[in-house]
Amino acid sequence: MDPKQLEELRQNYIKNPPEGMTAKLVRNMTDSDLLDMHYFLTEDDDLDEDEFEEGFYIF
Repeated sequence: MDPKQLEELRQNYIKNPPEGMTAKLVRNMTDSDLLDMHYFLTEDDDLDEDEFEEGFYIF
């Protein structure tokens, strides 16, 4: 991710920190930690509520 996009992402999370985090924590995160957090917060955004990804599930 280019530095401009990364800074936009950081500013977005500083303005609206995820639950349990503060703007100060987001501001001090490494770029890698910021990208990891973003990935885990958005990894299921492309799935509908009733659909499962194709694969093997244990219930």
